[in-house]
Amino acid sequence: MPEVLGIVFPIFAAAALGFGLVRFAVFNTADMHVLGRYVLNIALPALLCGAVARRDMAEVLNLGYLWVFALGGLATIALVYLFVWLKGVGPARRAVAVMGASCPNSGYVGFPVMLLVFPDLAGVILALNFLVENVLLIPLCLLLMDLARPGKDRSFLRVLGGVVLGLLKRPMVLGLLAGFAISLSGLGLPAPVLRTLDMLAASSSALALVVIGGSLAGLPVAGDKVLASQIALAKLVLHPALVAGALVTLPLLGLPVPEGALATAVVLSAAMPMLGIYPILAQDHGQQALASLSLLLATVGAAFTLTLLLAWLV
Repeated sequence: MPEVLGIVFPIFAAAALGFGLVRFAVFNTADMHVLGRYVLNIALPALLCGAVARRDMAEVLNLGYLWVFALGGLATIALVYLFVWLKGVGPARRAVAVMGASCPNSGYVGFPVMLLVFPDLAGVILALNFLVENVLLIPLCLLLMDLARPGKDRSFLRVLGGVVLGLLKRPMVLGLLAGFAISLSGLGLPAPVLRTLDMLAASSSALALVVIGGSLAGLPVAGDKVLASQIALAKLVLHPALVAGALVTLPLLGLPVPEGALATAVVLSAAMPMLGIYPILAQDHGQQALASLSLLLATVGAAFTLTLLLAWLV
């Protein structure tokens, strides 16, 4: 247990620091947005590019990991969508619920955790998670959100094209693609360039956690408490449980699964709270209060669920 606390305490202490800085007006919410843009647009893209560029493509594209993470996420989307549909929840709130349950915060929370648990693999784990999330899980959830807009008469393919185009413009996606291109070329990057990327990447972990905590200080707590609690529970318990189920089930079907540290990492990755921009995405559909409350509950609850999971897995 002391080892587990040594992993969990720095994560949530940094987030608590960010919360306190905003709560006591040392920084304001707008400052957190600026710092968050730095992490999202500079530090994490540099991290992804450097982590992928210096490794062989076969090491980065671990098919077993991708299979398990993808199928666990898809199963979560399907079950949560069915659950809220049977409850009579409307289309927009259904889409918001499945995104909250299935899209973890691999950059701001997951990477700092992996850096402490698996320091040599943290960059590769982030790249694998980010690939599944941005190619499959997030586009599917955004597609459900966009199709839920009232009065929409656009074709399915046009909506899908708009979602994909928006994702391709993100700096983190561009950083990942640049890393893949460099790895495939076999040319590598000069040492000064790699050191620059590493320097920028090193700034991402602590700053991301401070931003998460500071952002929570400005979130509204009004909303559908029952549904928000169910979304948070699905994210912290159902999603990792389904990923673990895929880890056990896929070998029976003759499909590859990750082993060793990566097997532990794929379950831990699914146990992270939902992505930090979740309330912003939900705001376009008038569901910011629901998403904000869900994010707050999941982030606070993760302090307990991650401690228990780490004690069991690590």
